Amino acid sequence: MSNDTHYEVLARKYRPQTFSELAGQEHVSRTLQNAIDSGRVAHAFLFTGARGVGKTSTARIMAKTLNCERGVTHEPCNVCPQCIEITKGTSTDVFEIDGASNNGVDDVRDLRENIKYLPSHSRYRIIIIDEVHMLSTYAFNALLKTLEEPPEHVKFIFATTEPHKLPITILSRCQRFDFKRVTLPKIIARLREIADKESVVISDPSLTLIARKGDGSMRDSLTAFDQVLAFCGNTVGDDEVGTLLGTVDRRLMAEISEAVFNGDTQATLEGVKTVDMIGYNMRQFCQELIEHFRNLLVIRSVKKPEDILDLTVAELDELKRQSGNISALDVQRRLTLLIKAEAEMSYATFPRLIVEMALLKATLLSPVVPIQELIEKIKALETGSVHTPEFAWKAERTPTVAASHSFEPVQSTAPAPRPAERSVVVPVASPVPAAIGSSSWGRFVNFVNEKQPSTGSVLEHGSPLKEETGLIEVGFPAGSYYVTAGQDPDFIAEVAVLAREFSGHETVIRVKAISADAGATPLSLAEKKKSDAEQHLEGLKREVENHPVVREAERIFGAKITEVVGI
Repeated sequence: MSNDTHYEVLARKYRPQTFSELAGQEHVSRTLQNAIDSGRVAHAFLFTGARGVGKTSTARIMAKTLNCERGVTHEPCNVCPQCIEITKGTSTDVFEIDGASNNGVDDVRDLRENIKYLPSHSRYRIIIIDEVHMLSTYAFNALLKTLEEPPEHVKFIFATTEPHKLPITILSRCQRFDFKRVTLPKIIARLREIADKESVVISDPSLTLIARKGDGSMRDSLTAFDQVLAFCGNTVGDDEVGTLLGTVDRRLMAEISEAVFNGDTQATLEGVKTVDMIGYNMRQFCQELIEHFRNLLVIRSVKKPEDILDLTVAELDELKRQSGNISALDVQRRLTLLIKAEAEMSYATFPRLIVEMALLKATLLSPVVPIQELIEKIKALETGSVHTPEFAWKAERTPTVAASHSFEPVQSTAPAPRPAERSVVVPVASPVPAAIGSSSWGRFVNFVNEKQPSTGSVLEHGSPLKEETGLIEVGFPAGSYYVTAGQDPDFIAEVAVLAREFSGHETVIRVKAISADAGATPLSLAEKKKSDAEQHLEGLKREVENHPVVREAERIFGAKITEVVGI
């Protein structure tokens, strides 16, 4: 680099001097060049856009193009006296005015007086007003008439970062050109070109960090590059750039995000500790994490992320590798947590704690089942392609009684019952050839409910273990109220009388306690009713979930079904 005592900063030294050097604004350059070539040059232009994207540089190039001694052409020569004077800012026919410091009505009146005179040695008097939105309302009003009908030898070029602050009467009198933010690859390419001219040894990752620091502004990127060169000299190290610019290493971002998706809380908190030990600002770190997760979300959501993300090819490939099989929904859930944490950090006393809590929540998030997968399962259930258990009352419960346990019918010479069972023989006058078979257990319980509701309510909780002519064997859950009530002699006698009345047979009633270590037993009527109710509710849930109105409400409001109640 130059060792002269007078050092010219890179932003000024490498300021664009022709339309072809104007990076990232090709749409503006082409339109202005075509207008010059065709002789359709307006009398007033308005250049709008973010800081450092080339608005004032374009105004100077335009001025040189119109006043170049070699003639009006789409590129200035930059060697004639007129071009040199405009480049140095010493031309008497090109006025560069700062709208912030010359914003009064008197300033505009002086300007109006000056532009009446013909240019001294140029074709046009060109008025460049930077930050024109800073003019007062009275100044704008004083400018209106002149702006609408200026002298033929005058051209106005306005530049502003906030066009919405200009009166509509001013906007309607100007040709407006919107300058875009310069893309990251173009800034990097320009920085590489300058680095080669300055004989600076620097890697592409370092140039990427510098370009990202500029945030779409070429001037800001060159200013950051100047700062790096002042610190590092002609040989720049990657670690030095990151430390100087205060940016988080992209590799550290990748490691933290990978730990989050892998559920590794140890690695996640160690990553935050590393960031804190280096001395990064926690809120800036959180913002860069948000940007990182946003990039992952875009990659997982669109087919051509390169058209949306302002990333280099290497960065894009690395992010695609990181995203792997992560779903867009998983990234979105974690991104929401980080955005909320960043908002809380503006008034937080412990910013590191907020970042740690947000990342821990993101790390410990349980996975969600995609809605499409649930819909497919429901469709499979509806079509019967998936096996569903039978809900008939005779269906067997999960193994609850021992397979080796047997139930023998009671004979007329039966021994005394064991403590766990009781039996009563009730004689009948005239037997009727009808038995309480398995198909009639429900009808028998209903019959008992009509005659003795209290007795029937107990039988509803019993499982018919054996049903033969002259024998009913009922099982109740061991240790329950129902087995105690069922083994009461009066209860058994009452059931026997009702059984005789129902079937016309002398019937033995045997009550047993069934426990978890016994074999399979049929469902009781109460269990069957419960199963039927659950089956009915499941049917209601499927019907509600598949209803087009409910689906549309879920789509529009982002709602979800939390409970379905049968009425």
